[in-house]
Parts: sequence; C-alpha cells; structure tokens
Amino acid sequence: MLRLRSLLLLAVVAVGFAASISSLDVLSWQFKRFWNGSRTLWQYLWDQVYDCFESEWQIAFWGSFIVNNALFWVFNLAFIFIDFLEPKWALKFKIQDAQRLDTKRFVKAVIRVVFNQIVLTPPVVYFSYKVALWRGSNLGRELPSFEEAVLHISICILVEEVMFYYSHRMFHHPKIYKYIHKVHHEWTSPIGIVSIYAHPVEHLLSNLLPVVSGPLLCGSHIAVAWLWYALAIFSTTISHCGYHFPLLPSPEAHDYHHYAFNNCFGVLGILDRFHGTDAQFRNTKAYERHFMTLSLVPLKSLQSENAKSK
Repeated sequence: MLRLRSLLLLAVVAVGFAASISSLDVLSWQFKRFWNGSRTLWQYLWDQVYDCFESEWQIAFWGSFIVNNALFWVFNLAFIFIDFLEPKWALKFKIQDAQRLDTKRFVKAVIRVVFNQIVLTPPVVYFSYKVALWRGSNLGRELPSFEEAVLHISICILVEEVMFYYSHRMFHHPKIYKYIHKVHHEWTSPIGIVSIYAHPVEHLLSNLLPVVSGPLLCGSHIAVAWLWYALAIFSTTISHCGYHFPLLPSPEAHDYHHYAFNNCFGVLGILDRFHGTDAQFRNTKAYERHFMTLSLVPLKSLQSENAKSK
C-alpha cells in the first residue's frame, strides 16, 4: 500500500513537472513570436536611442548612467507620493501598519541615495565599460536574438542571487555590521528609495557589483544589459517599498529582513532555503502572504477573516 502511494505521488509529481515544462515552452514560444514579429519595431526604437549618442563609449557610459538613475526615480516616484499622501486604499496594503514616513529621515535618505548615484555609480559604469571591451561585449547597433537575451538575463538573475546573498551575509557579520550595514538597517520599515540607502562600501559590493557582473560575464549586448538593470532596479524597489500590492512581486521576505534582521538575505530565496536562513521567516504570518496576489483585498485582511472563521 505504501509503495502504491509512493508510485502515485511520483506519477503526480512527474505529470506536474511535465505540465510545467510544457507551459513554460508554450509561454516561451509566444514571447519569441512576439519578439520576432515586432523585431523591426524594436530595432527601429533602438536605432533612435543609438543615434542619440556619438560613440560606443558614450552609449556605454552616459547611456548606462542615465538609464540606471532615471529608472530608479521613475520606479520610486509613485511610492514616494503614496508614502507622503497616505491614501486610505494604499494603507490597507502596508506591511508594517504602524510605521509612517518621517520627512527628516526621508530627506536624509535622499541625500545619501543621490550621493551613491552621482559619486559611486560613474566609476563602476566606467569600469564595466572597460571590462565589456576586454570581454568583447556587443555595443553595436544590431539587437541580439530573443534566445540570447533570455539566456543572458536568466544567468544575470542567478549571478545576482549568489553575489548579493553572500555579500549581504558578510555585512551582517558582527565585526562588520556596525561599521557598514547598520546604515541600511536604520530603516526597520523600508521605503522604495532605501534600496540604495547604504554605506558606500556596501553600495559598491552588494548593490552595484552583483548587478553589473552578470552582463559582463555573459558579454551581453548593451541593450540586454539595460533591460537587466531595469529589472534589477524594479525588483529591489518593490522589495523595499513596504506595500504588498496586487499584481506585484511579494516584498514580504525582504520587509521581514528589515524587521527581524537575521533572516532572508537573498533576492530569490533559493540560497536562503539552501542555508536555512529563512527558517524563522517560514514560521510567520508574513511567509503565508509571501506570493504575488491577484486579489484587490489585502492579504492581511484575508488572514484575519480566516482566523475569525476558525
């Protein structure tokens, strides 16, 4: 009987795995059709961007600098308005209810963020450009294939997970934490811009290096690198925003990290699970809410209703 159950369970897992692979294959095929069918449009748009710069050096340095900093503020603008205006509909989705934004702390955060962007980012962009030339990265006019773009971004995601997780854990070492990482943890209830509110050493080693390393390792086209930068900036902004809105990735894990300090060090959660650094988090109500929701009803409200019904 036990053997039969094991075989049935194995069969269910196998069918589920096959269905998942099939779904991913169909999804990938649809995206590929969209990319190839609209390739002329993408190439035309890229040509317009490319022609704004006079050389590969300019597009690699100034283009990357502008893209990174502009997207950061574009992604954060809506959250800044929400934090200051505190509309009732948004407060329902706030993870840490009692926390409100302090204007003086916000100004202090903006000053450090701008310093990190203006002073620390340019040397890293310049270094990346030099490494890209040595690596033979494509800085040209022609866009890469769909398959190449997907492969490179997938590798970038894994590279960031590894580099961010271990550098982040390093900065939590008792002999290092109070000198460097404590700055970032001044915000126990984070907001979007706090994603790069960090000591200069941490900003270089944990924020910038894990993101730029993937495209350099892959020798990615500059347009793919920019796409990856946009995804990384969007991801870290959501992780720090403090709101669990529908249709957006869950920020519960990293919000819990700011609240409790000793769990959830990674981006994806893969290495946290591998090293057991999410064990405490997995025993919380926040973990039960840690998924992308499609409901317009806040997950905390649903949890309360379920608890009352029991």
